[in-house]
Amino acid sequence: MKHRASTEKQVTDRETAAILDLLQKTLAKNIPGDVVEFGCYRGDTSVELQRNSDRKLWLYDSFAGLPEKSPEDSSAAGDQFRQGELLVTKREVIEKFKKCGLKVPKIKKAFFSDLDPVQDLPEKIAFAFLDGDLYQSIRDSFTLVSPRMSPGGVIIVHDYNNPELPGVARAVDEFCQKNHHQPLVRNTLAILEV
Repeated sequence: MKHRASTEKQVTDRETAAILDLLQKTLAKNIPGDVVEFGCYRGDTSVELQRNSDRKLWLYDSFAGLPEKSPEDSSAAGDQFRQGELLVTKREVIEKFKKCGLKVPKIKKAFFSDLDPVQDLPEKIAFAFLDGDLYQSIRDSFTLVSPRMSPGGVIIVHDYNNPELPGVARAVDEFCQKNHHQPLVRNTLAILEV
């Protein structure tokens, strides 16, 4: 897999279409709760989530780039993903929503490990998109969202089959084994119905 330049979309159009399809199916079932995205980067997927849902949208990102890797993230293919890589500002994401004529969602600037599950998350979550890129970020995301997921809700994790980011698959597999889930995999998306 080639190195993705910072000007390219991190979530492909095909993956975005799959995410939005699952979002619509979840909403059609009237699953209670809000929509959350952990790791919004420049907000490309966030804008689409807002356009395609009447639910409150919550975005979480460090806006400091990637955190330090753990040993589970070790991959020669992913050597370019270093601490601080993929840095954007919160202001850039806010401006993207304004430029698109969309309501600015609730945006929390923090590393996921620093979030307070009571104060920083919605009470109920119907749909969660996790795009933290690294092992610990995905683990932290699961820890935060899983207790708040409504029955029948959906969690989607990006980069599941990405050889550049092997920690993602490890975190997903550990969560699934512990919680007796079997993910459905489409492209690099791991999809869990809870």
